[in-house]
Amino acid sequence: MISLGKAYRETRRILRLTRKPKMSEFIETAKITGLGMIIIGFIGFIILIIAEILF
Repeated sequence: MISLGKAYRETRRILRLTRKPKMSEFIETAKITGLGMIIIGFIGFIILIIAEILF
């Protein structure tokens, strides 16, 4: 089990390593995330249509 002090130090260490993304990185991440949401939604829609036809 991790002690509270060690967890605090680990959290601070991770936060020190992070940085604000550049606008180009943010836009690329947003595009990829949006594309993934569209694909998952389309797959769900296809499954719904197939379920409606079969049942």
